Amino acid sequence: MTVNFSLRTVTRVLLAMGLVVIVGLCGCVRSSSAHAYGPAPEFIGIEGWINSPPLSIEGLRGKVVLVEFWTHRCINCLHVLPHTVQWHERYKDRGLVVVGIHTPETEEEGQVPALQATMRELGVTFPVALDNRYATWDAYRNQFWPAYFLINREGEIVRKHVGEGDYGETEAAIVALLEG
Repeated sequence: MTVNFSLRTVTRVLLAMGLVVIVGLCGCVRSSSAHAYGPAPEFIGIEGWINSPPLSIEGLRGKVVLVEFWTHRCINCLHVLPHTVQWHERYKDRGLVVVGIHTPETEEEGQVPALQATMRELGVTFPVALDNRYATWDAYRNQFWPAYFLINREGEIVRKHVGEGDYGETEAAIVALLEG
C-alpha cells in the first residue's frame, strides 16, 4: 500500500508540530509570587560596575530592588530591557533600585565596550554589575536569561520571573511593594 501526501499536507503537519513545540516552550516562561525564595543573596564575584559604585543587598535594605540577569546579545533580554528601563525611570524616586547583573553567555559578550554601547543605545542608566564568572548568577540559582528577582525592603525575594512577558504583573508587584 502506498500513501501519498501532498506538499500542502506535509507543510500543515510540520506547522502544527511547530506550534505544539512553541506552546510547550511558552510553558517554560514562568512567574511566581511567593515568600518561599528567602533572603536575597549578596552580589558576589562582581568584576566591576557600570553606572554606579559597588552595591550590596545589605546596603539596599529599605529599598525595593529589582535584580535582572541579562546579557547584551540575548534577543529576549533586549526585548525585556525597555520595560526595565521604564520601571527604573518611573519608580526610582519612589524607592525602586534596579540592578542589572550582566552575565555573558560567551567570552565575547563579556567585553565591556560592546556592553556599554548596547546600554547607551537602549538608555540603560541603572547600575549594572559585571558577573563574568557567574558567581552572583549561581548565588541566585539562576538558570535563564532574562530573569527578574524582586526583593522587598527587608531583603527577601518575593517574586521571580523568567523570560519575556508578564510585564503588567511585575509592575503591579513593584508598585505594591513601593506602596506597602
